[in-house]
Amino acid sequence: MISYELAEKILDYAVTHGGDYAEIFEEEKTYSKITLTNQESPTILTGQEEGTGIRILRGTQSRYIAVSHTDEAEIFKMMKTALKDWADGKEHMERSVLKQPEIFQTQGAKNTVTAEKIRLLRECVQSGKHAASHIVRMQTSCVEDCQTVRLINTEGCNTQDERRKMRLYIKATARDGKESAESYTGPGIMGGMELFGQIDFRKTAEKTARSAQALLHAKPCPTGRMPVIIANGFGGLLFHEACGHSLEASSMADKGSEFSGKIGTQIASEKVTLVDDGTVPGGWGSLHIDDEGIPTRRNVLIEKGILKGCLVDRLDGRRLGMPPTGSARRENYRYAPVARMTNTFLLPGEDAADEMIHSVTRGLYVKNIHAGSVNPVTGEFNFYTNETFLIENGRIVCPVHNATLIGTGREILRKVEMVGTDPAMGQGFCYAGSGAVYIGAGQPTVKIAEMTVGGDEV
Repeated sequence: MISYELAEKILDYAVTHGGDYAEIFEEEKTYSKITLTNQESPTILTGQEEGTGIRILRGTQSRYIAVSHTDEAEIFKMMKTALKDWADGKEHMERSVLKQPEIFQTQGAKNTVTAEKIRLLRECVQSGKHAASHIVRMQTSCVEDCQTVRLINTEGCNTQDERRKMRLYIKATARDGKESAESYTGPGIMGGMELFGQIDFRKTAEKTARSAQALLHAKPCPTGRMPVIIANGFGGLLFHEACGHSLEASSMADKGSEFSGKIGTQIASEKVTLVDDGTVPGGWGSLHIDDEGIPTRRNVLIEKGILKGCLVDRLDGRRLGMPPTGSARRENYRYAPVARMTNTFLLPGEDAADEMIHSVTRGLYVKNIHAGSVNPVTGEFNFYTNETFLIENGRIVCPVHNATLIGTGREILRKVEMVGTDPAMGQGFCYAGSGAVYIGAGQPTVKIAEMTVGGDEV
């Protein structure tokens, strides 16, 4: 990392050459991934990187440079180029004195040993193979990521945050004649090897294998408008995509969100209270501080159907006239930060999951949403599911394949009819303008009264 002396020179240069705010984001990162397929020899990938991102603001304008070195002359050459059109004689700004360093670490994270990871992955493979007779391939991976960042800015911030993540991936492939099916799970935490003590990884592997086998003879998915029940856990990706992106400041500031100008109005069913919380202990999307050095917090986005706020970073906050919410994120030092989700989830309600199923004459039960995308301007989304079942006359009758869920955020939010008592979280990644970031998405079991389903039933 760069010295404090050089950091102060950079900040001084920024505020004496047209900037009214500047920050330095430094990053050191190590990465490892161990993959085991069936009983083959494991493959091990490791990597590391480090670099520095420097951002200067002037009103609602910004300049950003990224370097993977600490060459002082080269850094100032880049800054001079970036700020040349700001050197217009504007009064120089004063900056605050740097505070004493504040250091955060991932609490309770257990150190890892490669041999121990491999042993645990072999147990996952064996458990999955023994659980279902048609499993032809079990692939397991353990991914560990340790990122240390330091934030220094002209407001005196001098904060360091260690962010450790560990995730177990399990993918099972079943085959029967020409039919094949896959199932996947990927539990993860902010932490280390304690992950394997927090989950029953053997049962997780068994469940994944049985799910793949159950999907072998899935029927074509029906199409049209119908009720949809989405299981607890990563089904929360529905709300992440359907409205979360539209509630990020980059969309709201440009009035490019379907919810622009609607804070304080009802946009959803009274059953909907949606929260984004970067402080969840051990949460996959949790951080001690955001990527602008601001402590993360619990942000209520929708409360009983009323839009309460949005996720705000420093730059777009200036455009909106709103304070930052501890939501600025970036994949690494190469990206400038923008407001992004952390752990986004629907609060539980009072409805039983069984009652939801019994209430449906014909519809779908979605256990897992695989991926999705949204246009924040229109709110239109598409979701792809990989564990979906047909409901007929109040009973789950069979698995179906190739189901897609189609709609708009404003429509789906108002059609939330029942919300369960069984909240759970899932883990994933979100890809947007500031790169790929860790996110948690969760919900209890939820019934959508009606939505458009795409499938392959003729």
